[in-house]
Amino acid sequence: MPPQVTVDTVHYKIFISGKSGVGKTAFVARLAGLNIPNVHHETTGIETTVVYWPVKLRESGRVLFFRLQFWDCGENALRRFDHLLPSCKEQVDAVLFLFSFTDRTSFDDLSTQIEKWNESPHGSAVKVVIGTKFDLFMHCDVAQRDVQKFQEAWGLPVLRTGREISNGLGDIAPILNCLSENLWFQDCATVGTACQHSQQETVIQEF
Repeated sequence: MPPQVTVDTVHYKIFISGKSGVGKTAFVARLAGLNIPNVHHETTGIETTVVYWPVKLRESGRVLFFRLQFWDCGENALRRFDHLLPSCKEQVDAVLFLFSFTDRTSFDDLSTQIEKWNESPHGSAVKVVIGTKFDLFMHCDVAQRDVQKFQEAWGLPVLRTGREISNGLGDIAPILNCLSENLWFQDCATVGTACQHSQQETVIQEF
């Protein structure tokens, strides 16, 4: 960014939800440009990772930095310690529901997870579904027609990601752009007239 340009930073908290083994930690590492673990290990507590993502509102040209703080907690830890889930949900702005294309049960469990969130005080949080390990097409247990039916039933975006980084920023940009856009629209809907033109503004990546 040119030094004379002032860029505001907007803060968001995102919780990562999903069964153990679907690749939550690896997914966050990809978004942050960190090394992806070669061996799966259960997250023993809460791990937070911050990603800064520059965006630009198409209509106005305004540029913002989104500070996205991802909260990842192991499934077993959530079951053992009652205080962890409330901590993850406190003041949460969005939840990413992860499933693995190689684990049918993780996909079938999505409806139950989403229903619980919708019934909770945090039901208004932005919701995005991420399918991991999409590159392992030879071992996929979830068909494309199942994903299509899910999208039609729940009206939620379903994005896909593989285990390896295949195209650098171009591989993760659609995910971060989709999340940023939904967060911004929700903020604008919350404040009402202060962002009355927001629905005509689309958040796009600004390199």
